Amino acid sequence: MTSLALTHARFRILETIRIPIAVVGGAFFPAASMLFFVVPFAGSDPVGATFATASMVMFAVMTSSLFNYGVGVSEDRAQPWDPFTRTLPAGPAAAFAGRILSGLTFMAISLVPVVIIGWLFTAATTSWVGLLLGLGAVVLAALPFTFMGLAIGYALPMKAALAVAQIIFFPLAFGGGLLSAPGDAPGFVETIAPYLPTRGAVELLWAAVGDFAPSTTSMVSLAVWTAVMAALAAWAFKRDEGARFS
Repeated sequence: MTSLALTHARFRILETIRIPIAVVGGAFFPAASMLFFVVPFAGSDPVGATFATASMVMFAVMTSSLFNYGVGVSEDRAQPWDPFTRTLPAGPAAAFAGRILSGLTFMAISLVPVVIIGWLFTAATTSWVGLLLGLGAVVLAALPFTFMGLAIGYALPMKAALAVAQIIFFPLAFGGGLLSAPGDAPGFVETIAPYLPTRGAVELLWAAVGDFAPSTTSMVSLAVWTAVMAALAAWAFKRDEGARFS
């Protein structure tokens, strides 16, 4: 099972890197946001740069999850290879695990430029313990957006999936406070942010790499969003399975 899942992951990774712009594009927007907004405005402030870099890391995680899984799954469903693999005796589990592994690989690739820019061109700083805690926080923070992307991908055709991912991306980023420092967002953003998954996710990262205490409301909201998105992704997968293979 593990070997087959790794084979599927390798296939998806090779398929993607044969189109280099697909890899570069996923890392470009978070890195460009770092260069144009974080470096000139918060780069010299150690605390502000640290929190801003963490926010851009979350930005990259959300971008990768929504588009790699949302648009990628929907695109794959339209190809003959996907239905073929789901009818093989091995079942869909190995292919699904391979998809998750390849998505995590490209998510990691999208984070690298953000971290390097924060390290080289800003005063952002954290300890080795903070860095390790930050990696763990990224894994937890990615869960609701991974499930959200899977739900979109299995529920919608490609054109609709792309539109939905684009529509929900910016409101979640702005409304969750990813584009401002802790406590510096506009009043209406501070009001709604604790109820969005982006806020809970970025507060986990802020707490991991700096001196920040996550709010109870944000953490409960993040857990609820994760559970709801997981249930929605499972429903979309089973619905697609029943609609196409029953």
